[in-house]
Amino acid sequence: MSYDVSTLRAQFPALRAGTAHFDGPGGTQTPAPVIAAFTDALSRPLSIRGATLPGEVHAETIVGDFRQALADLLGADPGGIVHGRSSTQLTYDISRILSRSWAPGDEVVVSRLDHDANIRPWVQAAERAGAVVRWAEFDPATGELPTEAVGSLLTERTRLVAVTGASNLIGTRPDVAAIGELVHRAGALFHVDGVHLTAHDFVDVERIGADFFVCSPYKFFGPHHGVLAARPELLETLRPDKLVPSSDAVPERFELGTLPYESLAATRAAVDFIADLGSGGAAGGRRDRLRSAYAAIEAHENALLEVAEKALGELGGVTVHSRAAERTPTLLLTFEGRDASDAYRFLARSGVHAPAGSFYALEASRHLGLGDDGGLRVGLSPYNDTDDVERLLAGLTDFLR
Repeated sequence: MSYDVSTLRAQFPALRAGTAHFDGPGGTQTPAPVIAAFTDALSRPLSIRGATLPGEVHAETIVGDFRQALADLLGADPGGIVHGRSSTQLTYDISRILSRSWAPGDEVVVSRLDHDANIRPWVQAAERAGAVVRWAEFDPATGELPTEAVGSLLTERTRLVAVTGASNLIGTRPDVAAIGELVHRAGALFHVDGVHLTAHDFVDVERIGADFFVCSPYKFFGPHHGVLAARPELLETLRPDKLVPSSDAVPERFELGTLPYESLAATRAAVDFIADLGSGGAAGGRRDRLRSAYAAIEAHENALLEVAEKALGELGGVTVHSRAAERTPTLLLTFEGRDASDAYRFLARSGVHAPAGSFYALEASRHLGLGDDGGLRVGLSPYNDTDDVERLLAGLTDFLR
């Protein structure tokens, strides 16, 4: 298995500007094949989906290819792949639908580790239904969310558990498969926020046991929208609000209005781009090539992470809050007597983009004792190289002088 980061970087036009990007958790840069797929979709005939005219067939093909690509990426059924404006929107939609059946005294479990998009929709839905919200706490000293922190909250009244696949703030990767097993044993549904996880890990929603899994293609080289993966038979039981003449088929009943075909085409291209990273285009099904690609991505990112962590450990006045045993290559840093926002601006002057904040993970930031300010987030992506890391470390060294 080979991984040529120089060749990879050459496919990202945005990297020619010279910025060292550590902002991948907020959204990656876009490779040329994805941009080309977006343009190509708009350059050919397009119309409402159908099977007669070229524009209809083109639109139908794009949608089918998109659903199959995301199914291959996530280990899901293409018939359960739903497009949405964002993962936040999709989570709100599902929370509103599910909460119609909740009654006073029912229980919903959320975690302090999560992005607010996997907390507030459930909290607000529970409040409307009179349901009880129970909080799973992570250990601020280690960053770990133990399986039992969720399992101990489950009762016969638990209706849904919402947990992140990976923290977008500190990178922690809970054992969601073990959590999912406990959730289903309790007879509840399991919603997994996979937005940060999918950029770094080979996802298998069946193994995880996720009844609902959301992700965002712009975190893995694609355009800005959200995706929900669920079993088609589960989606068949849910009745969203919709227009009378719009399709009642699954998954279409959850997708309002005409789909953005160009974005779906670009997302399919993003999945294919990832699939080619590990195997160099070798023969094999896309799912197998994705498995190989994610192994190569993980090895590359972890090698850079090891260099960064070793150097940060030698810098005085830096606290690294990313400490879990299993985590993505994402570091949250704070500085003794200095504001993280000052570090962000200092680094920006030398063309290094490492943003500061709590990044919508308000509960996690507060639980770490960082209030709403958070820290400086350093997120590695597949296109980062040793030069990027050296520039980051040099910038932080200068900042701390």
